[in-house]
Amino acid sequence: MTEVKHNAPGLFNARRIITLLGSILVALGSGTNYIFSAYAPQLGARLHISHTQLNIVGLAGNAGVSVSGPIWGRIVDNRGPQIPLMGAFVFSLIGYAGMKRMYDEGTGSGISISSAHFVLLMVCSLLTGLGAHAGVVAAVNTTAKSFPESARATTTGLVLSGFGLSAFFFSTIAHILFPGDTSALLLLLSLATSIPMLVALFTMRPVPLPQTHPGSKDDVNGEYELLPSEEMAPPAAGPNIDTPENGLSSTSRMGYKRSHLRPGNLPDIHGKMLWKTPDFYLLCVILLLLGGTGVMYINNVGLISLALFAKANPNYEEEEASKLQAAQVSTLSVGNFAGRILIGLISDFTRSHFQLPRAYSLCIVSSLFIISQAFAIGISSVGTLWMATAFLGLAYGSLFGCLPAIAIDWFGLAHLSENLGYLSLPPLIGGNVFSIIFGKNIDAHTPRGDTNTPQGVARAANTVDRGVLRAVLSERRCFTGRECYVSSLQVTLIACTVALVLSTWAARRDDHRQKARKG
Repeated sequence: MTEVKHNAPGLFNARRIITLLGSILVALGSGTNYIFSAYAPQLGARLHISHTQLNIVGLAGNAGVSVSGPIWGRIVDNRGPQIPLMGAFVFSLIGYAGMKRMYDEGTGSGISISSAHFVLLMVCSLLTGLGAHAGVVAAVNTTAKSFPESARATTTGLVLSGFGLSAFFFSTIAHILFPGDTSALLLLLSLATSIPMLVALFTMRPVPLPQTHPGSKDDVNGEYELLPSEEMAPPAAGPNIDTPENGLSSTSRMGYKRSHLRPGNLPDIHGKMLWKTPDFYLLCVILLLLGGTGVMYINNVGLISLALFAKANPNYEEEEASKLQAAQVSTLSVGNFAGRILIGLISDFTRSHFQLPRAYSLCIVSSLFIISQAFAIGISSVGTLWMATAFLGLAYGSLFGCLPAIAIDWFGLAHLSENLGYLSLPPLIGGNVFSIIFGKNIDAHTPRGDTNTPQGVARAANTVDRGVLRAVLSERRCFTGRECYVSSLQVTLIACTVALVLSTWAARRDDHRQKARKG
């Protein structure tokens, strides 16, 4: 059938590639919350705060990511990526600069920071989360609107892989240029998370897809493209979208009526309707269990590595401990990066070749989480901790790599960012619960008081000599290895097993729904 001619650029022209690269750059600067465990122990030691308080600081950053999700999502859906990018620049710069200043000032010897300063530290962490989510929402939304359905999971996976690789990228730079210098790392983060947002203001904007008549095929997978017509509500061209001469914007700004949809009738569920949809709650529970497990491990892998290292090395060396800590963060980041790419490729392949719903990828993700927690429970040496960390990174990256495509399949593209914002809340809840459990657990195994207190000395006497204990006791570290945290991981292992059952149910529901649509 003859195609209608439009001035929209080709599917893989320079404008789309520039937009994709700009989105990856923004995502790379937005994933620095994953590097928290690389500097968290040093920050806690410098400011003399407990592991529970340190977890609360980390959760403030996660709260900034999750709570702001619906707000940034609605803004980018309605106004384009410019406002979130400007917000990402301001919040990231202020947040990391504030944390750097507090770290540099420190406290008096053995004295914890005041309640007011602790709140300020939480606010700074919150701002880094706000900035991170603003950037990644703008990047994912722009990419989803600029590429066809057949390549959407892969391209959004590429963008999100930059988000996952961020911790590895910046921790590697810090290790090479200024090893062991936490202040320099925080300065790097304040600049490297803000400058890319300014660059993206000029390079990253949605590019409309070429439209064809109903009945003509997408040249990649044979699916139909949306066709605007007089039967649909006239699209309002936003100021931030490159629009063809006929005034048509990307598919997300079009109405969805009658037969002007891809086969399968892509839904448009948002707002109150979303909260009345059972599948939304099912997905939320899965994200709470799996995302919460990931948040807990990511925020605390530094503490886990230090606990294992301290038990095996009575002559505790800070520089060596920092190297092991950075290695875990790098391993986690690389796994996160790989997971976000691989799950997109797997999801697109199984959808195109086997007609399996993308929800089946949740079963793969849940299985990876179970493997990671089983490894972490059994590992008692810091030298083999990388296996658990790699699986956790792969699982966590896969979870959020497949989420945008599943959200589009279940709820539609028109309000993708807003819906993803709501879906970012459950991991925050799960992360809070699991992280507080972890912090309480490790605090219960941590020596307290000065070295002259018999109870304080007795807790660590079997693993560290008195001279080393006297030097590090005020930094509130646990020296009993896996006993410091293993009961917390047993809780998350059960949670991930429940998530696998729910994921299987969700996939079967989606499969039956799609078969019913095909009739």
